[in-house]
Amino acid sequence: MSFDLIIRGGSVVDGTGAAAFDADIAVEGDRIAAVGDLAGAQAARVIGAAGCVVSPGFIDAHAHSDAYLLLEPDAPSKLTQGITAEINGQCGGSAAPRLGQARLSSDWASQTYPQVTHTSRGVSRSAAPGPTWNTVASYRELFEAVRPAVNTLQFIGHNTLRAGVMGYGPRAASPDDLREMCRRLEQALDEGGWGLSTGLLYHPGKYADPPEILSLARTAAARGAMYATHMRSEGDRLLESVEEVLGLVRATGIRAQISHLKTSGPANWHKIGRLLEMIGQARREGARIHSDRYPYLASGTDLDIVLPEWAAAGGRDAVMANLADPAARARIETELDACGRDWASVMIGGGWSEETRAFGGRTVSDAAAALGLSAGQTVCRFIEADGTRTGAFFSGMCAENLRLIYGQPWVMPCSDASLRAPWGPLRRDHPHPRAYGSMPRFLRLMTGREKGFERVCGLEEAVRRMTSLPAAAFCIRDRGELRPGAFADIVVFSETEFEDTASYAAPHSFCKGVRQVVVNGALSFDNGKFTGERKGRFLER
Repeated sequence: MSFDLIIRGGSVVDGTGAAAFDADIAVEGDRIAAVGDLAGAQAARVIGAAGCVVSPGFIDAHAHSDAYLLLEPDAPSKLTQGITAEINGQCGGSAAPRLGQARLSSDWASQTYPQVTHTSRGVSRSAAPGPTWNTVASYRELFEAVRPAVNTLQFIGHNTLRAGVMGYGPRAASPDDLREMCRRLEQALDEGGWGLSTGLLYHPGKYADPPEILSLARTAAARGAMYATHMRSEGDRLLESVEEVLGLVRATGIRAQISHLKTSGPANWHKIGRLLEMIGQARREGARIHSDRYPYLASGTDLDIVLPEWAAAGGRDAVMANLADPAARARIETELDACGRDWASVMIGGGWSEETRAFGGRTVSDAAAALGLSAGQTVCRFIEADGTRTGAFFSGMCAENLRLIYGQPWVMPCSDASLRAPWGPLRRDHPHPRAYGSMPRFLRLMTGREKGFERVCGLEEAVRRMTSLPAAAFCIRDRGELRPGAFADIVVFSETEFEDTASYAAPHSFCKGVRQVVVNGALSFDNGKFTGERKGRFLER
């Protein structure tokens, strides 16, 4: 027997939850050809995996790499975690369709992207400032021309759809608006979108009433698509927000994913029991619903989320206009100083101005003291300097609730992050450490290797949560398991050395312990080197 690739002598954890076993794995083309004793077989390439775990490639159940896959197609921060597929277009914001007034998120919009040009001599590639696509079809064409190293599933963001039809203003959708959003959603799904995502805490999605979301979910369900949601609240109105999701699932029958399940703020930690019981009961009744969660206790989003509602209504342009108006700015600063927020629990993340970057990894309280300003003045100064693009980390979750959430067999890990790299156009960012460390950190927490965090399960179950569970939840065919006929998405890693090294202060740091990563049969990462062999795919339903 002769194959393209053989991985020899590893401890195979096949993704199903079954006990590990010693075996060789053979790859032919983009598929696994054999699993077992292949001592007599030959291959063009052989990887020795003695002393290592061999598992399916990890699936990042909630990511935001839509645009960055086009900038850094080696996907460095993802491959080094063993991630071979991402679920993108989350929290209501997707890279496509970019129509009407819809803008890319601030960090995406500032980059220079490749573009595909069709000429009489064929297809050529060049670079252009800003995004170079509009529809899902044109984004997909560019993805396939660039050919990133990892696979992607592309959700269609409700905020993106709504902004494209209605702009960012705080108003309800008219019947004509809703019909147009549904039409554009249908087109996007027909062009390869996997489902509908919502970010109901963000502009302009927060202005949508439940019937608007229900109508769009019905449209998605009619095409066999999914629904993923960043709920309206993960804190004070957490249970009401869960009930809205469960009601939508019951009304439409759609398969759903609750994004980054959490109880935000100490005043809401006690809701964990009721939260898990509500979702568990819905599942027992037949609801097809799962959830994901990143293995950290601080969330990450844009700093402007703290602004008063009146100051942010209308999106970026409205925020910048209010900050430029002395009376409005003074009111914002006063309200922020009086809001009762603990500014020592809010850390500055990525910034786009030199001043903001200087405070990356430091709290708002620290920055305010250094600048001789109030917290409200400091927040306004940074948001204005960065054109609303300032990132921030918000501490407000507890380890015990994280353990309880991870104790549910229907919860899988995620990064909730775009891919990153410590070089190139992304090097100046200051991301959440989850961009580099989510998978090893999850495995360490689950298997009891983190001091102070009670063990949840063994290695085999932890790997199932990272592989076959998201594959089943998102209906991804022939991935998430090591078996003949499955796609050859494989990671070889040392269990004892698989560690995250990124921190809030120094996030650009690759994790340790991953030896090789194979995606669709291509060896894309090999002993610390990105090989340039990239066969990631735009996955279809």
